[in-house]
Amino acid sequence: MKAATIRDVAERAHVSVASVSRVLTGAGAVTDATRARVMEAVDALSYVPHSGARSLSTSRTDTVGVILPDLFGEFFSELIRGMDVAARAHGLHLIVSSSHDDAADASAAIRSMRGRVDGLIVLSPHLDSANLTGNLSGRLPVLLMNGGEADSGRPSIAVDNVGGAVAAVEHLVAMGYRRIAHIGGPAGNLEARERQAGYVQAVLAAGLEPAVHNGDFTQASGHVAMTALLRGRDRPDALFAANDMMAIGALLALQEAGLRCPDDIAVVGFDDVPIAALVRPGLTTLHIDIAETGRHAMERLVRLIAATSLPDAVPDTTRETIHPRLVIRQSCGSPQFSTLDGGASAPARLVSNGE
Repeated sequence: MKAATIRDVAERAHVSVASVSRVLTGAGAVTDATRARVMEAVDALSYVPHSGARSLSTSRTDTVGVILPDLFGEFFSELIRGMDVAARAHGLHLIVSSSHDDAADASAAIRSMRGRVDGLIVLSPHLDSANLTGNLSGRLPVLLMNGGEADSGRPSIAVDNVGGAVAAVEHLVAMGYRRIAHIGGPAGNLEARERQAGYVQAVLAAGLEPAVHNGDFTQASGHVAMTALLRGRDRPDALFAANDMMAIGALLALQEAGLRCPDDIAVVGFDDVPIAALVRPGLTTLHIDIAETGRHAMERLVRLIAATSLPDAVPDTTRETIHPRLVIRQSCGSPQFSTLDGGASAPARLVSNGE
């Protein structure tokens, strides 16, 4: 059966198309009797307004875009879960796209969103402010997450990756470990670079030698890197991995080699994805409340969208910083913290610039 049109509704209700439009959009005055006839016709014909036509008349799509480096893994699943909760609360739909951790793909994904969304969240650690500015036009609200430069002039949320890595290494040093290796993330990835910088800073400050090995944020790369470390002459006594999935891959490699964690090698990760508390030994890691961060980002984007309709709105250029919190579990040898959740009830702290 052919879908009903707005003209069909107008004919059944014996009103003009303009009156139907005013009833459905809420723009303009109509009598109660007209509204009742229109809504009766809408129900009888099962009429669904065309989203494209509605967006042309209202300049709103009730849709927001999210661009992520990848769609695979617990981190991005948790982030999207938080965003979706907030979007649904505001009656918004999500369009999610992946940049495949590539700057060119991120730019293409941004261009594809223009005209289709009311606002955009971009999480692309390869994307600099010049690329972003070149691919956006008009007044489209954009919130950057963990990507772009600090002086991009756009609203953003970033993780204190350097501070988190320093906290991880300082804890290992305080526990007595001296041969602390690091499995880093993908080359050219901003977050990986910052976490490696924090690791190197803290290791040198302790008078120790850095030992960096390549990874790509996947569990498989953590397994490969740890296997290589175990075959080397100077086996580490501790490992700081740039994310939890590589740390879990490293734990599997230790088990396969017949070694124990933390007795033979201690392991620390970063992000505190849900599985980090469930593996055995429980993974010591830097805690970020990932779903809450996604929810907060969406709430902030909603405010940015609302501000576009205000003629005297002050541009938001605030850069918020999430400070990760060290959660100590069994993987670095502190049995007094050996609980299922590792004491990770306190969320990461979110602050604006200057704190």
